Amino acid sequence: MGVLLGNLGLFGMTALAPLGDSKMLRMVAETGAVLLLFEVGLETDLAKLLGVGWTALAAAVFGISASMGLSYAVTSQLFSGAGWLTHLFIAGTVAATSVGITARVLKDMGKANTQEARIVLGAAVADDVIGLVLLAVVSGLGAAHAAKLPAVLWIVGKAALFLVAAAGVGRYGAQPAFNFAMRMKVPGALLGVSICFCFAMAGISAWAGLAPIVGAFAAGLVLDEVHYKDLLLSGERTVEELLFPVNTLLVPVFFVMVGFRVDVRSFASPGVLGFAALITLAAALGKQVCGLAVREGGVSRLAVGIGMIPRGEVSLIFAGLGVSLAVVSQTAYASLVLMVMLTTFITPPLLKYVMFKDRSPSAAAPR
Repeated sequence: MGVLLGNLGLFGMTALAPLGDSKMLRMVAETGAVLLLFEVGLETDLAKLLGVGWTALAAAVFGISASMGLSYAVTSQLFSGAGWLTHLFIAGTVAATSVGITARVLKDMGKANTQEARIVLGAAVADDVIGLVLLAVVSGLGAAHAAKLPAVLWIVGKAALFLVAAAGVGRYGAQPAFNFAMRMKVPGALLGVSICFCFAMAGISAWAGLAPIVGAFAAGLVLDEVHYKDLLLSGERTVEELLFPVNTLLVPVFFVMVGFRVDVRSFASPGVLGFAALITLAAALGKQVCGLAVREGGVSRLAVGIGMIPRGEVSLIFAGLGVSLAVVSQTAYASLVLMVMLTTFITPPLLKYVMFKDRSPSAAAPR
């Protein structure tokens, strides 16, 4: 819908064109992005993340390294006139797997409890965390236009320190606020305190020179039902359930504004389509390296690699931030949006084929 609204001018309808520059809509979209990453953090089990097997962690590191390496090579060849920061930003955009898309595909296939699924989901969660650290680092470099090693190390250190501090201090420091919400016994108090906690962490993240969504993700990561267990016992819904209608309203605005920036005329350019095809190929092939981390017997390495292909919200946020920092061109942005769409579309049929191809005839027969 965003792509459609952003290109109505091609048909002579220019009344909605000012929406693309609306500060109000941009603010709503950025708020939606913050709440989206808060929701992703809420759905991520910190205990499982900390206890993720070395196989899943190694798969995430292998996949990110290979994807970034291939994407950097493609970008440096096709955009040789651009600086190294542009190449790095595009490589970072391609790095992170979408844990939400992967989880939904596996659940719909009834394969969420297989060994392949556990490795893929564990790696995808680790992927999200590493991707957000990358976002913090690369956006910090883009804002500072710094290329010196001390500046890079400082930004990496800040990102790592913030996530560690959020996991520790935030997990226990948030308890007084939720105790206050429990004492109020007012409908909506839990949602209000939760969103305030999210915005506070996002604000601290921005104050530290990192992207606000890093703080929002950390807020969701550390927030647990134990913080408001008394409210749950009294019949209150979980934060995820309370947040659903808010995100249903705000998050689509973010995706509409992402589409609004895409000029469909650029898709007629062989350069855009060629770059989109190559960067999609790099994104898909890079994640196949994840299978090399699998050492367990009876696990399909190909299924693990294919399950890591989808890109989603983190990639779109990465690309949008690159445009706002004037690091990523509109041409590259259109190609990256197309890459996100293609990796999302090709994964379900490929994964279904790989996960079901080895079934015996008796297992495949209807009961």
